[in-house]
Amino acid sequence: MSAKFLTVPPFECAWREDLKFREAGRGCVAFEAFACNDVTLVFRENVGSQGYHYKRDSSPHYTIILGSHRNRRLRIEVNGKAVVDVAGVGLCCSSSFQSYWISIYDGLISIGNGKYPFQDVVFQWLDSYPNCNVQYIGLSSWDKHVKYRNVNVLSLTHTHVPLSKHVVFGDYQVEDEVDAADCYNYKNMDYDKWGLKKFLESWDLSDVLFIVGKEEKPVPAHKAILAASGKFSLCSSSFVINLPTVSYLLFRALLHYIYVGWTQIPQEQLGSLRDLSLQFEVTPLVKQCEETMERFKLDKKLFDTGKNVELTYPSIRPHCSTLPSLPVSTQQLKQLKLTGQYSDVNIYIEGYGLIARAHKIVLSLWSIPFARMFTNGMSESMSSEVTLRDVPPEAFKAMLNFLYDGQLNDKVIDSGALLLQLLLLADQFGVTFLQQECCKMLLECLSEDSVCPLLQVVSSMPSCRLIKESLQRRISMNFDYYISASTDFVLLDETTLINIIKHPDLTVTSEEKVLNAILMFGMNAKQLFGWEVVDQLMENSKPELLFGERLQLIYDLLPFVRFPLLQYSLLEKLQHSSIGRHIPVFQNLVNEAINFVKCGLAESENEENFHCSVRFQHRRSSYRELQYICDGDDHGVLYFAGTSYGEHPWVNPLLAEPRKITITASSPHSRYTDPKVLVSRTYQGTCFAGPRLENGQNCSWWMVDLGQDHQLMCNYYTLRQDGSKAFPRCWNVQGSLDGKSWTNLRVHENDRSICKPGQFASWPIIGPNALLPFRYFRVVLTGTTTDATNPWNFCICYLELYGYFL
Repeated sequence: MSAKFLTVPPFECAWREDLKFREAGRGCVAFEAFACNDVTLVFRENVGSQGYHYKRDSSPHYTIILGSHRNRRLRIEVNGKAVVDVAGVGLCCSSSFQSYWISIYDGLISIGNGKYPFQDVVFQWLDSYPNCNVQYIGLSSWDKHVKYRNVNVLSLTHTHVPLSKHVVFGDYQVEDEVDAADCYNYKNMDYDKWGLKKFLESWDLSDVLFIVGKEEKPVPAHKAILAASGKFSLCSSSFVINLPTVSYLLFRALLHYIYVGWTQIPQEQLGSLRDLSLQFEVTPLVKQCEETMERFKLDKKLFDTGKNVELTYPSIRPHCSTLPSLPVSTQQLKQLKLTGQYSDVNIYIEGYGLIARAHKIVLSLWSIPFARMFTNGMSESMSSEVTLRDVPPEAFKAMLNFLYDGQLNDKVIDSGALLLQLLLLADQFGVTFLQQECCKMLLECLSEDSVCPLLQVVSSMPSCRLIKESLQRRISMNFDYYISASTDFVLLDETTLINIIKHPDLTVTSEEKVLNAILMFGMNAKQLFGWEVVDQLMENSKPELLFGERLQLIYDLLPFVRFPLLQYSLLEKLQHSSIGRHIPVFQNLVNEAINFVKCGLAESENEENFHCSVRFQHRRSSYRELQYICDGDDHGVLYFAGTSYGEHPWVNPLLAEPRKITITASSPHSRYTDPKVLVSRTYQGTCFAGPRLENGQNCSWWMVDLGQDHQLMCNYYTLRQDGSKAFPRCWNVQGSLDGKSWTNLRVHENDRSICKPGQFASWPIIGPNALLPFRYFRVVLTGTTTDATNPWNFCICYLELYGYFL
């Protein structure tokens, strides 16, 4: 460690307590490095070891290597396993220090090359199973010494996550094509090339003219922007302002700072720029001029006559001329909107009336469609009034608020319906940043019941491809739920449904579910039903009448049903069904499946095409059905884990190595609180989970963790009372994906099923939540037992779960 930088030798890793995210799983580290290749950073949940053996550490971590393979590749590892290894991203520089930044936000890893965090993104990757606990940052090296300096850890919110131009989401690669030449094609517009700088010294939308200097140089500007940046002695009725004593060079430098967020000026004119900024009370520029002048006083060697000095407004997005990155007071802008001062357009909504007295310049710096409306000679460009049709007033008000301060208020964030309307408006008016915010908020507050409606909205928006891919994948991985909980999926467009049915991650408990979904979609069903209903309808009707214009889609989708995986008895029913008699392709597929089941697939290598062979393969993520037979049977998930998932004779799964599952209790481990007992399959006289305080209330529970690679759609469970008479009466069975947020699967209120010591009892789990997969399960006592002495002891000595196991 020298006075100016930290040198890390090969195979070492430097850890410092201050190199830590403030919020686990979310943060950004910015640094400079001097390296020939292989700048390596490690992100862990706790501080790691210094020596080489840190690479053999099994603790969860991310490792990011910039310039791997002798500065030819970028590499990302998760828990030591490479998940990204791409060529052409050689980032290291051996001749000088170079600036980098790396941010992590709930598994979204962004890497940039430059001194401004959240700018100059060179690569992004999204972890499908994110580690949201990484917090500490280790600085490492591989085969040569690396020097680090100016290492800073920044807090990170969703507003800082950069819009990706190259994002990998799960198994999908998404690339945005940006047409920089057509700045008005807002569907493909890079908004970093737009913003207020487009209106610097522009006559478009200007409402004030400065006559500057002795040469009387005309400089157009915009009152709303100037009023929110300082005090320019503006008058609502005045158009021309004379500044005969101000040079054009100085005045332009001032405007450039306001409109673009940075400016430059010869060093000897810093004082004059400070005085001009002080005259118009542009406080941030005054402060920066004074700080720079003070540095020159302290170190005269820095001063160089004739050399320009650059002054940049401090922001999270330097050199980006949208409101959050400019010295324009959003508080003052909101006040101008509220009072209508300097407004130049009244916006009406048909059927509602006047909704705002706004400023064309503010609307135009966010929205290219608004800018076109106000500047290309349309009637709106000549008029001070605009009437909009088919626009929801509350959503439009929310959009206006965002245009004036660059933020979504809490009322909008808490309302999913309003967010959805706002997303549509943002797409209609090309407000890309608002679209990003809405998408992020909708994903954060997404519920199972809102996935299909949201996908229906975003499927037609090219700018929402990332969220569209995410939602399609979510439906595919929970297919049973989404086609059994409601008929929302039939409102999706045909292309979206095809993408879901063809999705490589489609997870379904039975191919019959896929068949039912296709038939319901084809009939545009208003209620849930199976193929049997369609079969009955076809006895007296024709496919053209039942499916209408979607009949061709039925023909296209039926080959994606893997009929050979259906039970033979069901195939026989389908073979003799009315559907087969009326739809030849259906009959052919069923006959093919029956032949396969009877004889096996002969000469599979000679199949005509790939899709044909796929029909005979089990899905990559298909579930194993573990069906309840009777109390204490050997068909449940916990018994299955004890056999190493069918590979070996049974042993207690909590004693097996490696351990397949984990069971914990609400009270500490003791002689009578032993998780091994619940899966031991032997009777225990005393076994209980004691109470603990959660949210100020007593709570007792037993929790099962199936492991990070497994999930269960639970449809049945069994408990066994220990030898006590502390019979439970009120308890819940819950599921969770993260062990923190719990979903009730079955609620027991005053349930008197258990009334004897040592008694078994089992219950079905029904309803939509039984179709959702979870990793964690727990039985939690919600009321006292029948034992008055220890009413909050949850006394069970056996637990088993059933359902569809992944």
